[in-house]
Amino acid sequence: MANGQWYPPEWPDRIRALAAGTLTPVSPRRAATVLLLKDTPDGPAVHMLRRRASMAFAGGAYAYPGGGVDPRDDDRLVRWAGPTRAWWAERLGVDEPDAQAIVCAAVRETYEEAGVLLAGPDADSVVGDTTGGDWEADRAALVAREVSFAEFLDRRGLVLRSDLLGAWTRWITPEFESRRYDTWFFVAALPEGQRTRNASTEADRTVWIRPAEAAARYDKGELLMMPPTIATLRQLLPYASAAETLAAAPGRDMTPVLARARLQDGEIVLSWPGHDEFTKHIPTAPTGAETTGGGPA
Repeated sequence: MANGQWYPPEWPDRIRALAAGTLTPVSPRRAATVLLLKDTPDGPAVHMLRRRASMAFAGGAYAYPGGGVDPRDDDRLVRWAGPTRAWWAERLGVDEPDAQAIVCAAVRETYEEAGVLLAGPDADSVVGDTTGGDWEADRAALVAREVSFAEFLDRRGLVLRSDLLGAWTRWITPEFESRRYDTWFFVAALPEGQRTRNASTEADRTVWIRPAEAAARYDKGELLMMPPTIATLRQLLPYASAAETLAAAPGRDMTPVLARARLQDGEIVLSWPGHDEFTKHIPTAPTGAETTGGGPA
């Protein structure tokens, strides 16, 4: 049965070019995304958004709030609470400025795309409802890059609550992609008093869905997802609550997952180490039959 795996239609040609040595990989941009969780009577649910069908990349696919690092996220003036930048640098496998930028991107993008803010007046509190007009004006200014996240926090008298995040996994876009990201995935619980909304211009729908249900619908071909999305959903299945998931985060392996393409028996084999379900076999010569649909892996 077809599943919901999505991959760009240009991948086969780009993989062939990479194998032939005629494609030079672009450098990946730093990015962060957040699996926002809340508890329900049936177990934890995760917040997902569906990318608009009109989007050139992954249109119609389900994903989590996230995006690229704003270069200003490296600003050392960001108001901070929780584990130190040095602690995060070791956990994420980067230097301290990068660690701050990545954590800032995770918190900022969650606010920009879901309206949820992991920040508070001090290290022991979190803001409440952020749906008012003044909050929306600030969120829009962040989206437009009219203000930096550090400026936003300072003006509001807030500190970033890095302790509310758990680093979960890291995926790097394959070398044959034209747009590449080095993405750190985090988990976080929805703060009490806050609620999500579809604040992203790139999404036409948002849902709270149990990971098991989302994975089952992917397997049936009902929900389209990129490999990192469905992989992280499956990784959430063993946990009975948001708190249990967050407690497991420090023990997670943060070794980057990077797809590999190799020539074998007259075809290109595309694989993600440790994730056999995503393996693709692509003819070395174009067939004209490749699609973006969710054919079997």
